[in-house]
Amino acid sequence: MSIKFKSAAGLLALLPLLALSGCNMVVMSPSGDIAAQQRDLIVVSTVLMLLIIVPVICLTFFFAWRYRNSNANTDAKYDPEWHHSTGLEVVIWSAPLAIIIALGAITWISTHKLDPYRPLERIDAERALPAETKPLVVEVVALDWKWLFFYPDYGIATVNEMAAPVDMPIQFKITASSVMNSFYVPALAGMIYAMPGMQTQLHAVINKEGDFEGLSANYSGDGFSHMRFRFHGLQQGGFDEWVARVKQNGTALNRDAYLKLEKPSIKDPVRYFATVDDGLFQDILNMCVRPGQMCMSEMMHVDMMGGAGVESHENRQKLEYDNRHAGEEAPGATHPATGNAPRSEVPAEGVEGSGTPAAPDMNHNMNHDMHQGHSMPEDGQDGPAPAQLNTNDSTQP
Repeated sequence: MSIKFKSAAGLLALLPLLALSGCNMVVMSPSGDIAAQQRDLIVVSTVLMLLIIVPVICLTFFFAWRYRNSNANTDAKYDPEWHHSTGLEVVIWSAPLAIIIALGAITWISTHKLDPYRPLERIDAERALPAETKPLVVEVVALDWKWLFFYPDYGIATVNEMAAPVDMPIQFKITASSVMNSFYVPALAGMIYAMPGMQTQLHAVINKEGDFEGLSANYSGDGFSHMRFRFHGLQQGGFDEWVARVKQNGTALNRDAYLKLEKPSIKDPVRYFATVDDGLFQDILNMCVRPGQMCMSEMMHVDMMGGAGVESHENRQKLEYDNRHAGEEAPGATHPATGNAPRSEVPAEGVEGSGTPAAPDMNHNMNHDMHQGHSMPEDGQDGPAPAQLNTNDSTQP
């Protein structure tokens, strides 16, 4: 029985190793220089921390064994009056302090060196980036629940697929259409947040050919788990062929097509767009793709110039962004215990009143002084703010 028990215990001990053998350790074996530097940072930080953790664990077991009750009369010295050792205190405090200083220095250097907004200075550990090299610009939009990629230098766009030449620096400009999301290609670089009305950046480079997975790393609703895309690392010739294929098989992406694409959907197939309306990404970023909306850059300009007067309250409808799908039925997060359909207007039994709560008063006084110091919008607007930006001629006293 003991032999069988030992065999079973040995097999159970091997189960974690068998499970790990099927894992794709892409984070520890990346294909891009930025991801490789982040991998090295993880390894160095882990080793430095293990310099304290491993000795402490080993000494715990050693002391438990050495000072066991059965060893009291042998070589384990019993000294109940002992209370201090200067040498031991120096070791206990100096070793962690040295590790903390080393981790702090590594963190400081890496924080600046791996800043996602910082342009690349090298292709990999052995090759510097020539100063005249122009990066490939890719504009990224996180939609519900798919990814939209613009290539402004080529006039094309794609959904759930992107490509880049090997050893060419890539400048990502990232935003979102609705909720906050996170853009992540583990083989390329670390994750970067995508937020509506804001633009984040990422500079990276892919050093190996291959087909890599990109995903959303921030929960964003029903289709989050299927919000994935393919990233192709290609030689320059293969990338040119990919661009030609997009132009040949793609359709036009105008504002009407974008508004249809923006609607929530799950498991969208790859799509190609051979042409893109001018300024579409900037309108997405400024949340003013729909006709009649005021761009955020315009609103920031109005605030910076001191406001647009008492009539500006009529622009409130132009600044409503979160109700663009208000008339569409979306799946409920849970099935109500009452048996009624999600968002049903039928009142639940035992609940008094089912009226819609009153909308909060939006007419708050704004302190325009708090906007001092904000940067100018990129649209290059100059001069005083217009007295009234919408087309309604009526005025308030």
